[in-house]
Amino acid sequence: MKRTAFLRMGLLLTVGLQAALSQGPLNQAPAGFTALFNGKDLSGWRGRQPDYDPRAEAALSKDDLAAKQAQWNAARDLHWKVDAAKGELVSDGQSPHLVTVKDYGDFELYVDWLMVNHNGDSGIYLRGYPQVQIWDPDNPREVQNGAPKGSGALWNDNDNNPGKWPLVKADKPVGEWNTFRIKMIGSRAWVWFNGQATVDGQVLDNYFNRSAPIVPAGCIGLQTHGSEIRFRNIYVREIPPAEAKATLDKIGH
Repeated sequence: MKRTAFLRMGLLLTVGLQAALSQGPLNQAPAGFTALFNGKDLSGWRGRQPDYDPRAEAALSKDDLAAKQAQWNAARDLHWKVDAAKGELVSDGQSPHLVTVKDYGDFELYVDWLMVNHNGDSGIYLRGYPQVQIWDPDNPREVQNGAPKGSGALWNDNDNNPGKWPLVKADKPVGEWNTFRIKMIGSRAWVWFNGQATVDGQVLDNYFNRSAPIVPAGCIGLQTHGSEIRFRNIYVREIPPAEAKATLDKIGH
């Protein structure tokens, strides 16, 4: 299957999923998906130090990890909250990041996000690595970093990786809800942003060690980066090995 056909199929699936979600209850996963956020509390989520190498975390002793996790969770409770009246997960923009307790290998993720104020910044970490970028395209302080190109790409990738910049600019105005559909298979990522393809199966670089591959399984994370961001409808589907192989085979990888 050619890339254009794969993206077209992904777009159809995204539109279908969005339609199903818009008609369903808030924070209740559609068939085949699991809700990562219940709209009521932080069950299933832990704090995590920003930009912490997943391999370094895996190398910690059980006691050292437990001590760090206690600190991270204490910080989590200071900077993350649930707006239960609206069914929204809220970051005040300060550390730590909020990540899943469970690790994921190949997966499909659906998440809605809202930038509350102009000049905001956030992102979705994949297996603990940065990131599917979220920022305000009109932020004058980020023009030199490429913000006018829009959100929805792998901004922390190498400059020569075509996945670093979104294929299209699909951001809605600040104050409106946006939607990511993200697929991760092996080291490759696909992103559909508000129903438009922004990343086409590009490799997610190992931000912490460019010469090493990313870990085969890790946490899914919500970044904090200085501004209030809200999340809802966070759903995941684990992709079985046969489907993962078939997907890579179809695009010739």
